[in-house]
Amino acid sequence: MNKLLFFLSIVTAASAATLEQTLAAMDISSATFKAMSAKVQWVSHQGVVNVDNTDSGTIALRRSKPGEMIMLIELTDPDKKSVMLSGKKLELYFPKIQTVQEYDVGKNRQTLEQFLLLGFGSSGKDLAEGYKIQLLGEETVEGQPAAHLELTPKSADVLKHLRKAELWIAAKGAHPVRQKLYFPAGDYSLVSYSEVKINPPLAGSALSIKLPRGVKREFPQK
Repeated sequence: MNKLLFFLSIVTAASAATLEQTLAAMDISSATFKAMSAKVQWVSHQGVVNVDNTDSGTIALRRSKPGEMIMLIELTDPDKKSVMLSGKKLELYFPKIQTVQEYDVGKNRQTLEQFLLLGFGSSGKDLAEGYKIQLLGEETVEGQPAAHLELTPKSADVLKHLRKAELWIAAKGAHPVRQKLYFPAGDYSLVSYSEVKINPPLAGSALSIKLPRGVKREFPQK
């Protein structure tokens, strides 16, 4: 029994050290994080009907300074659509119907950013302040070793919208290569990133939706 307890104490200490090292690496990475680009695959699971919808495309974002971020997601398969978040404005462009829907996310901007980009530019300290974190192990994701973390929100308000999250943090670069967000009613989003580039040069055109003339603009909130 003493040997078993000794073995378990070694395993627990090793896991804690690995988690500590992962969060410390994220601290270092976040200090220089300004931008990223990647290919993305987005699986949205609807729990009530047990249906998965899968989209793929690219993502690019630039964070010029704390609190200021521009993000563009260009989904190309199976249907083309664009999502752009800039300041308090969220735009959804649907080329098939030549329509842009514009939303004012207001005070919900930071929450939306967190759900969309959890782990990118986040320090380990930030994550530890907002979540209870557990190390689930180490796995190979997108061809590279990654630490698999489970995050449970500490805030009761956040728990109303997000039950828990899982992050796979790449050993090299300390950025997410996969995110899984669990929502109420059994829904979840599984987002996988490949060909991730940290701090690439992004021109203004790389972070803007290319709209043809005559596009209809709608304001669903009004």
